[in-house]
Amino acid sequence: MADKNKSTKERIIGAANSLFYMAGIRATSVDAIAAKAGITKRSLYYHFQSKDELIAEYLGSRDQLNLNAYKKWFAAQEGDVSAKLRALFNGILETTSHPKWRGCGFQRTVGELANKPGHPAIRVASLHKKKVEQWLAEEFCHNGLVNADVTARHVFLLLEGAMAAMLVHRDPAYIRQAAEAAALLVSHAAQSEDC
Repeated sequence: MADKNKSTKERIIGAANSLFYMAGIRATSVDAIAAKAGITKRSLYYHFQSKDELIAEYLGSRDQLNLNAYKKWFAAQEGDVSAKLRALFNGILETTSHPKWRGCGFQRTVGELANKPGHPAIRVASLHKKKVEQWLAEEFCHNGLVNADVTARHVFLLLEGAMAAMLVHRDPAYIRQAAEAAALLVSHAAQSEDC
């Protein structure tokens, strides 16, 4: 049942978020999204010119939520940057262990759109992933690591790889081992006076 207290656009994005994430973007029709949002297909197209625009908006709605979760897990942990990284990976482990987890929505969407490199959702996904990497670089710089950008790229690759491996294998060992590798990377990074 659609929440009538939300704007029509919010209801559409909420419905798209649920259906696209659970079933995939190709398997989800605009009709299904309109029905879940409690509106007509015509009303949906009044707010979004195309399904492609809606797909991009769906990913955009996940951007800050994901980044905020990463920041919260990292900041809540006491200790050095290695301990904070372990907490970040532990947060991801908890999320990926949930029975309704279907993988990283950004990775899955880009995978479904691999034959459409100019799709607006791919740009949204790329921007989100760059934000995560940049945030890591800023945290590493703030914690005095040399080559914060390079270290952030390495940790980012471990993070992305761990989520992809978890989707394929459903084995939490991949995330735990990625966490240990990330902690090792930053613990071996020399201290710097500035970035």
